Amino acid sequence: MSQQKSKNNLLNWDLVTVNPNNKNWDWTDLFCYWGVNIQSVIGFSLITSLYVIYDLNSFVVFFGTIIGALLIYFFSNLIGIPSQKFGLPFVVLLRSSLGFRGAKYFGIIRCLVGIFLFGIQTYFLSKAFGYLIRIIIFYLDPSLLDMDLFLSFFLAMNIIDWSAIILAIVFQTILFSFGMNFNRRLIVFSAISVYLGMLLFFFSVLLNDVKISSQAFLNILDLGNFLEKENFAPLLTVIGTTLAYFSIVVLTYGDFTRYVKTENELKKGNLSLILNLIIFSFFALFIVSGMDTYLKQNPENLSRILTNPTDIIGKLDNLMITNLVLIIIIIASASTNLIANFIPSQFTLINFVPSFLSLKSAAIIISMFGFLVGIFWLSYLSQIGILSFIDTFGAFFGPLFGVVISDFYLIKKRMLINKDIYSQDYNGEYYYSNGWHIKGVYSLILGFIFSASTIWNTNLMFLQSYSWMIGALVAGFVYYLMAKE
Repeated sequence: MSQQKSKNNLLNWDLVTVNPNNKNWDWTDLFCYWGVNIQSVIGFSLITSLYVIYDLNSFVVFFGTIIGALLIYFFSNLIGIPSQKFGLPFVVLLRSSLGFRGAKYFGIIRCLVGIFLFGIQTYFLSKAFGYLIRIIIFYLDPSLLDMDLFLSFFLAMNIIDWSAIILAIVFQTILFSFGMNFNRRLIVFSAISVYLGMLLFFFSVLLNDVKISSQAFLNILDLGNFLEKENFAPLLTVIGTTLAYFSIVVLTYGDFTRYVKTENELKKGNLSLILNLIIFSFFALFIVSGMDTYLKQNPENLSRILTNPTDIIGKLDNLMITNLVLIIIIIASASTNLIANFIPSQFTLINFVPSFLSLKSAAIIISMFGFLVGIFWLSYLSQIGILSFIDTFGAFFGPLFGVVISDFYLIKKRMLINKDIYSQDYNGEYYYSNGWHIKGVYSLILGFIFSASTIWNTNLMFLQSYSWMIGALVAGFVYYLMAKE
């Protein structure tokens, strides 16, 4: 290998600065980006549960989510601006803080978590495909579902489940392999489609009985006793829950903001997170409260209020609405998987071996391992408490954020040397100690200890919703003290 090639084998065309012609995202694209992050089955269930299940004051929940969203807005601006300015994905930006080897090995943690969550999300996405397959078979001939072929199970899945999960993984792999310009259009299409679907669902609930459904929604809005001191602790809990929900996408937000036209467009787009929360919360709450009133006309449904959209449609006897909601769930789940898990995993995986991988080859690897996670999720992985270990790996995310932000804004003063960020030359700005920035690594590990302690220390578990922020603050502060001249 020539010396020139040796010095530049960190270079990969998928990791280089974005061509100015491809910086075509504006605030409306980011509005759809944040919409997609909220428009998931988990997001729907979380928001509605906060309002209707946990006996919290409605204004506590509302202001808690808004304050949490404002914090996410602040953090997203911080992490998004350097990538927007220099056109770099997050993991390449990380080289300036941890060195090229530090970014390689600590960055791969984001990839591992992303692949695992991609697999889990694919499993739940396949359930929607499975429902559609069953509906089609039932429509053709209901007796077919009683055949032995559909009653044989392997890894807790029958032939319909296996067909559905294969369809889900192939569907996503093909859909996500057309490049970022296509992904941008997909994100916009998904956000608009889901909102239109929710609007139709909203009107179907409203027009079922306008007076009863409207009153059911108003009954949720508890305006009394908002300023009582006992509401302070629940308010902090809601804020922390909102932070925890968005924390995984904040770290690698630069993977998307590198395509944004200007910093002003970035800031305007990030503000749309609050608007998305308000719109989505209104639709979700109205649908849940209205459907609950409708379903409880049947004594069999009096036991509990349903906050999961798949549970709700399971109680309906309306094939058109059922199919509509299932299609919405497929669109929303796939696009959320793209943003939160697939694209960040692609960039961090390419950065691990930049000489050999491209976006397409990385996509195939992610899909293969995601498929393995998906098929073993129900029968094995979900039974062994694997999510606790994933949460532990995720405890690195806050400290990684803190180190990068402290380095870029306080140490580097918003400047990067672009040519050195792709170089392994020992005279390069980011070579540090043979590719490791020891001060950054030390700060990262210390922040991780504080962050992970909220997961494993029973006395600190009440702070778990804030583990991301705790890790970020500790790592960022320690890094600043050690790296400043």
